[in-house]
Amino acid sequence: MFWIIIALLIFIFQIATILIVEFRQPSKTVAWLLILFIFPIIGFVMYYFLAREFQRRRTVRKRSVVAEEMRLQALMRCRIVHRPGDMNNKQFNTQERFFGLLQSMTLSPITGCNETVVLTNALAAYRAILGSIEKARHHIHVEFYTIRDDKIGRRLKEALIRKAKQGVEVRLIYDGVGSLELGGQYIRELNEAGVETHCFLTPRLAFFEKRMNYRNHRKIVVVDGLAGFFGGINIGDEYLGGNPKLGFWRDTHMKVEGDAVYFLQDVFMRDWWFTTKQRLTGPEYLPEHNCKGNEQVQIVSSGPNSSEDAILECVFSAISVAKTRIYITTPYFIPDNSVLMGLRTAALSGLDVRIIIPDVSDSKLVLYASLSYVAEMLAAGVRIYRYKKGFIHAKVLIVDDLIASVGSANLDMRSFFSNFELNGLFFDERTLKVLDDDYKKDMEDSEELHLSAFQQRPRWQKSAEVVARMLSPLL
Repeated sequence: MFWIIIALLIFIFQIATILIVEFRQPSKTVAWLLILFIFPIIGFVMYYFLAREFQRRRTVRKRSVVAEEMRLQALMRCRIVHRPGDMNNKQFNTQERFFGLLQSMTLSPITGCNETVVLTNALAAYRAILGSIEKARHHIHVEFYTIRDDKIGRRLKEALIRKAKQGVEVRLIYDGVGSLELGGQYIRELNEAGVETHCFLTPRLAFFEKRMNYRNHRKIVVVDGLAGFFGGINIGDEYLGGNPKLGFWRDTHMKVEGDAVYFLQDVFMRDWWFTTKQRLTGPEYLPEHNCKGNEQVQIVSSGPNSSEDAILECVFSAISVAKTRIYITTPYFIPDNSVLMGLRTAALSGLDVRIIIPDVSDSKLVLYASLSYVAEMLAAGVRIYRYKKGFIHAKVLIVDDLIASVGSANLDMRSFFSNFELNGLFFDERTLKVLDDDYKKDMEDSEELHLSAFQQRPRWQKSAEVVARMLSPLL
């Protein structure tokens, strides 16, 4: 009896700890309690090492001091948009409140002198990235969540080695978990050629610092401070359709030249300092550009070390100001309550709300979690499509003819709260038209779900969705 009482007290202590620490995020609390009930001791050990709150204040203060001088230089060289009336998109004349939210993100304002290219799928993205790398004269900055030692991974390695031997500064950041399978030989060959490589939170370091849950999910390439690339595409043959289980891989990446590249550079330099404690300074990293375009672009980054959830705030605000349509493409649909309510309310109000999700997925658990939201979305009038041509990995949001978002962040709680992410916001008619055309093509390659048919799915699948939904805040 004595040991039973001791075990019970320990269990109560574990429950109380989770309730006290996670009281701000009830859904996350439920997920950890479920794990704790299934694995009483192991669950708490997992919680201790995986769920520690990132040390925000101290890290934010250090990072801001390190990069402040360079960011001020970037602001001085940019054409910054300060008023809704200065936007090329005249719909902002009636969007003072939304514009105010975007303008409040002082680390990366709306820039006015840019040229952009939508890179639909990996083949176009890899060609553009490798082509830009070949033209590099001073530096190449590369940051990916996943890099694989396969055909395209070796092409990237060879290109970086070639440029390093030509005297170009080459720096590479890769995530410790996302690139877990990347062999040491790959990195050694880069280092021997003069490429500086660093792993963002190696699994061992992340485990003992209790930061395993926080990953760098960004995908950034900056060449000479003049051309920048970002979006949803990592480095791996599967993005070219090389995974037989997933087949054709549908994705979206962006190329930008002009003012916005300075802020892509700023994010990379902050991540470089975080990873290496080396400060990158000098005008050569923020060179004068000859961009003739007038497209307006805003780079938005977020992460667990930030005092703001910038990407979530942008997504929620964009949904809340929609007047006619909200189009979303996401491989992982696990929204927080605010986004979920925003989408339901928009659809119930008569807006055209559409969401494209995969039919096949690289994660069954995440797919079931996504499907757990489908019935309530359909009941509210949201139109849901499952992509049939292969696996859709693009992360795109289009609201009216007002704004589009493309980047690395999925519409899930991991991207909103746990990952280091980066999105670009686009406001000009030409870019929105290209993204809209891509969206319509994706709908043609998808099958629309209907509530009556979806409700007939097997009981085992419904049960799997329930479990996955409870665990979804941790996925």
